[in-house]
Amino acid sequence: MAKPGLYARITAARELLGLAEEATLEQINSQAKTLLKKWHPDTCRDELERCEEMTRELLAAAKLLRDYCAHYRYSFRVEEVEKYLSPEEWWFNRFGQDPVWSSDKQDPLANTPRPQVRRGR
Repeated sequence: MAKPGLYARITAARELLGLAEEATLEQINSQAKTLLKKWHPDTCRDELERCEEMTRELLAAAKLLRDYCAHYRYSFRVEEVEKYLSPEEWWFNRFGQDPVWSSDKQDPLANTPRPQVRRGR
């Protein structure tokens, strides 16, 4: 039987680790660590053979996903980078120079002569 394609292997690994279709490397490592604590033969409450098998599968799944991430070709194009701006950066890029939204705005009436108010007679 032929070895499944890369996508099928990645999907199986991600599902074994309980990850969504999008995950950060930090999430991959964290989830792998959590599951390894549960399934490690020294701490597992199931039968030893099942714990050892799950530990091997979890290690292989995490390695596959880490290897994929290590060889992923990242884009540093402005369009791609801007997809991951913080909300503050997003707003500033769009409205930061706008006098209505900018924190650098000056009072538009600051240099306008004000009418004199007469008090009492």
